[in-house]
Order: sequence, then C-alpha cells, then structure tokens
Amino acid sequence: MNNEPLRCLIVDDETAAHYVLENYIGRMDRLVLAGQCYNALDALNFLHREPIDLLFLDINMPELSGLELLGSLKHIPRTILTTAYTEFALESYDYGVTDYLVKPIPFPRFLKAVDKVLSLSTPPVGSLPVPAAKPAAPADSMVVKVDADWVRVRFDELLYAQSWGNYVKLFLPNRMLLTPLTTAELEGRLPTDQFIRIHKSYIVALNQIERLSGNTLLIGDTELPVGITFRRELAERLHA
Repeated sequence: MNNEPLRCLIVDDETAAHYVLENYIGRMDRLVLAGQCYNALDALNFLHREPIDLLFLDINMPELSGLELLGSLKHIPRTILTTAYTEFALESYDYGVTDYLVKPIPFPRFLKAVDKVLSLSTPPVGSLPVPAAKPAAPADSMVVKVDADWVRVRFDELLYAQSWGNYVKLFLPNRMLLTPLTTAELEGRLPTDQFIRIHKSYIVALNQIERLSGNTLLIGDTELPVGITFRRELAERLHA
C-alpha cells in the first residue's frame, strides 16, 4: 500500500454521525474526506463517479440499507460499518467488511479499525471484486437472524419463502424459520439462477417446483399462488 491518504466517504442519514466521523478523519494524516452522503442512493451515484478507498457506512437508512448498497456494487472499497445496532454484526461479514463499529464510536476504537484497513496490503484498496450480489458470502448458503440467534440456511434446503408482515417465513424440509427480512431483501440475497419470485408474497426454489397449473404451482404437498405479473417469467424459466 502506498503512502497516499485514503480517500474516505461517509454514508449516514444522521448529521451527528457525520460530525463525529468528519472530526476523526480530519485528525489522521493517512485519511482524507472525499465526500459525504446522507442516504445509500446518493452514495451509489457518488461511488460510480469518484474513486473511494475507504467507506464509513451506516446500516439502517431509508429506501436502501447499507448492506443492500454493498450487495449492489460490482467493486467495493474497504468498508467500516458504523451503526447503533449490534444484531447485524455476523451478517455484515458476509459482505467482506473490514470492521464493525457500534455508535457512539470512541476515538480509540475508530483508530483500531482504521489501522486494520491500513495494515491490509492485498488485495489493493479499492479493487476488491464483488461477484454477483454477495461479495464474501458462501455460494451455497446465507445467514439469517432467528429470534436471538443467527442461523445459516443452505440454498439447496430452502423450498420456498412467504412474506409475513415485517418478517419472512423460510420453509425447509423439516422446519420453518421466521426472520426479520422483507421479501425484497430476501430476493436480493438469493441466487437468481436457483430462485424466482412467483407472487408479491412468495419466492420459490426452481428445482422444487413439481407442477405449474394455471395460477397455482405445487411444491411437495403445498399449493402456492402465482401472480399474473410473475407467471410469464416463471413459465419461461421452467421451459428453459
């Protein structure tokens, strides 16, 4: 790693967080503040325009979360997550983040996280590849929160998922898991070659579909509705 200052971007919807991080960055010779965004969509546009070496990223933001932002990027900079919530810690490392800081962030803890970034020499900062949607996630599974635990779910065991208010029910051969995800968030985490949305409330594993008849499909002994707007793509995928 060369001695040029790392170009930093702060992404957080809270003004106070910007003030703290801007102050911390300004106290370090090896860092320079290149930009500040107050939502993930603005950050996405910024990252497409400007080279960034280090991203200080909040998780809970309107419209698009910090983790969803990472999942949408083809190439990501080194990332330090900054959040008031500890429950995303395990999931965040599926995205290849360097460190996870819990607000309020003490300066010594900030220094430790930055030192970790500075100590990383390979791959070069700013060139970390991100295959598909999940940079560092195993290709065969995902981690979800269930009650107070984190559970790894293998994609080849997931039969289908059903929206349930602010949660999603994950149906596996011998159990059902209830996790605090939206259907859209889950869809973004599943491999598109293995799963398909069939209804505003349902996502299914393609290889588990036994029959499609009219606006209903069968998985095992369970009949699921197929939305009119989803049926054409489903039929094309089944006949591909």
